Amino acid sequence: MAENPAYDLAALKARLDGIALEDNPALMRQKSRDFYWYSPPLKRQLDEVSADLVVSPASEEEVRRVLEACFALAIPVTPRGAGTGNYGQAMPLAGGVVLDLSRLDKVLEISTGRVRAQTGAIIADIDNACRSSGQELRLHPSTYRSASIGGFIAGGSGGVGSITWGGLRDLGNIIGLRILTMEASPRILQLTGEDVQKVAHAYGTNGIILEVEMPLTPAFDWIQVIVGFDSFGEAAAYANALGEQDAILKKLVSVIAAPVPQRFFLRHRRYLPEGQHIVLAMIAPIAGAAFDSFTARWGGRVLFHSDRVGTEEAKSLPPLYELAWNHTTLRALRVEPSITYLQTLYPFPNQLALVERIHAEFGDEMPVHLEFVRFDGKITCFGLPLVRFTTEERLEAIIARHEAIGIPVFNPHRYTLEEGGMKQTDAVQLAFKREADPNGLLNPGKMIAWEHPDFAFESGKTYLFAGLAARPQALDHGTA
Repeated sequence: MAENPAYDLAALKARLDGIALEDNPALMRQKSRDFYWYSPPLKRQLDEVSADLVVSPASEEEVRRVLEACFALAIPVTPRGAGTGNYGQAMPLAGGVVLDLSRLDKVLEISTGRVRAQTGAIIADIDNACRSSGQELRLHPSTYRSASIGGFIAGGSGGVGSITWGGLRDLGNIIGLRILTMEASPRILQLTGEDVQKVAHAYGTNGIILEVEMPLTPAFDWIQVIVGFDSFGEAAAYANALGEQDAILKKLVSVIAAPVPQRFFLRHRRYLPEGQHIVLAMIAPIAGAAFDSFTARWGGRVLFHSDRVGTEEAKSLPPLYELAWNHTTLRALRVEPSITYLQTLYPFPNQLALVERIHAEFGDEMPVHLEFVRFDGKITCFGLPLVRFTTEERLEAIIARHEAIGIPVFNPHRYTLEEGGMKQTDAVQLAFKREADPNGLLNPGKMIAWEHPDFAFESGKTYLFAGLAARPQALDHGTA
């Protein structure tokens, strides 16, 4: 593979002597990908994206050397954790270096109520390390067993645990971040309190996360339960009410309409009678009896209860959180490859009415999947509905209809920070980028406010990063 003439890679390799490098084209392509292919538009736009070099530092000092060298040579750097994101967050749109942070994987300190770990530590490994102290992380994605903690903070928003603790944007759910700037002489900065919002969910566009300090909560051997209902409306109302039962300690409350579970949850199929709309719940053992009474009051049918199946049977099944959040989409895609999805918010207090209204319109084209969460202190739900994809134009029409009736869409078919949900500039993150990445070398193409400050969000057009425009397959219908 010929070297990219835009970058002096030979000089970079010389400067990085002693640091693990990879320039095999197949491996570089592999390390330049996430789960962007969940989205047909992103697959079309980003399929040819690849780094020019993958660098895998083993220490903070090696990370500093990489950033210093890339700054001197004007080579862009895209940080990567485990590559479990869905929107191209860790894909190098301008080529250059993919900074693989997976070797920075140590759990550094555990104390009462908090844990400090390096950015590449796998979330499940952090929990395993904390287990001896009787503690665990508050929040994790459905990719718990493979996602890194730094990647979760840079690209995630919440997930399993959000029914009790809210999301990563809520003050207190990230205690502190240690980051490195992209300058001639990179600086270490410690961010705490509200300052963590400068780099949380910024895709690594304005600083490289080196360490994370997160709050812990008491650990439980969570009871996993599937509850069935004949009516989807009853299932959603039960889940909403369960979310409001603050004294029933829970980690997950998901609702998935039939026939999605029966068709796509293959290893649990024996527990899923035809026509049953299901609620997935993870309940603390101390709340088990209360949960049983509450469920009986609602007329729910317990289809699966992890404490009531044999040990070997329970071990053979994936955990319920791997049927929820974006794992629902993944399981559907394995059976029906044309499926994609949306990410929506049904605002409190009309969430159940909005769910009923939008899904009555789209029916089987958009099967229902809800994740109940605590959002701004209120119980409501996100939607991760499956979409039977036909055309990009139809997908845009479905999104527009949601927003027309007051259902915000956090668009998983866009690779930029702003188009994914905000539809506006994050002034705090932009200002911090000017300070921490003055030459705009960190993960270019992902922050519109930096690349194209005059971009008109109200135009309805899609932003296209100039670095992609030369690729015929990246040209988008109706782009600016």
